[in-house]
Amino acid sequence: MAPSRDRLLHFGFKATMFSNSDEAVINKKLPKELLLRIFSFLDVVTLCRCAQVSRAWNVLALDGSNWQRIDLFDFQRDIEGRVVENISKRCGGFLRKLSLRGCLGVGDNALRTFAQNCRNIEVLNLNGCTKTTDATCTSLSKFCSKLRHLDLASCTSITNMSLKALSEGCPLLEQLNISWCDQVTKDGIQALVRGCGGLKALFLKGCTQLEDEALKYIGAHCPELVTLNLQTCLQITDEGLITICRGCHKLQSLCASGCANITDAILNALGQNCPRLRILEVARCSQLTDVGFTTLARNCHELEKMDLEECVQITDSTLIQLSIHCPRLQVLSLSHCELITDDGIRHLGNGACAHDQLEVIELDNCPLITDASLEHLKSCHSLERIELYDCQQITRAGIKRLRGTLPESLPV
Repeated sequence: MAPSRDRLLHFGFKATMFSNSDEAVINKKLPKELLLRIFSFLDVVTLCRCAQVSRAWNVLALDGSNWQRIDLFDFQRDIEGRVVENISKRCGGFLRKLSLRGCLGVGDNALRTFAQNCRNIEVLNLNGCTKTTDATCTSLSKFCSKLRHLDLASCTSITNMSLKALSEGCPLLEQLNISWCDQVTKDGIQALVRGCGGLKALFLKGCTQLEDEALKYIGAHCPELVTLNLQTCLQITDEGLITICRGCHKLQSLCASGCANITDAILNALGQNCPRLRILEVARCSQLTDVGFTTLARNCHELEKMDLEECVQITDSTLIQLSIHCPRLQVLSLSHCELITDDGIRHLGNGACAHDQLEVIELDNCPLITDASLEHLKSCHSLERIELYDCQQITRAGIKRLRGTLPESLPV
């Protein structure tokens, strides 16, 4: 019978305590396959240490099968292109997942060598690798057809050419993050979605050139889309987002924070077309009102997280609807919603989500909130965090009474 993960980890830990003679006994008693299995649970640092124990363990520790998943974030300042090239030669086709997040010293040449050697790569994180350009995406397109997840956030040299290349060579792509790649336009999005129709998650935060036309392409070609982030895509309006709602019925997470042009029409479209919605972030969308949130709450009963910060028109009516129709709500931000009163919090505290679900509520700069709201929140036994910054009517006594009924670690 195959040994359990815990037992293998136990053996791996004990092995670091053995003398050279004990290590020789282990090599003799345990088959190579079992030793490799033990080594497969070790992290990068431990593997490198094991490689220094003996020649036999050097071979085992550096076996490509142990290097299927590598995260070099903790070493980002030390990682240069030649390190990535050496890793790719060592791992070859075994490597499935690599994170180079924040590795500023890695550029196109090293990533071309990587792409040539690691053609089975499925998950690649290049977030913050600012030397990366379209040439890297061309290499990935040419050699890495199995790529499923790619993070290019803050790689600001990326242009539409990268998206065209990915479309042509990476048809299995499911998740793409091009946040802050502000050279990307609707033409790049059009090329991408025509070749990668299976996209499930698309992060476009800070892509300020994107217009409604780009969203129309996504809505027409990405029926499997589950997650979409459009934060601070300032040119987006109702027209584009309604197309998303109508074409992407599986949508579960939408971030449109900072898209100040959107109105209740978006909330109506979400309610009518996206019943599986779990996360909605619409901070600083000041045109949204109780009318739209009423439609949303009555149709999207699986909502778990809502960021409504600076949705300045909403009142207690929105909280009443959420308390009635959204029993799974866990995180709610109402900061700077200055029309919210104790009565709205009372309904929330008596709502379906209060007893077991609600974990975080943010009420910063809600001037009408008083100690009465804290009394209403005592029924929220799962509450982990309350934010009350600049709530002038909240007193220390009220906070003390709330802390007396909730976990001691609760930050208020």
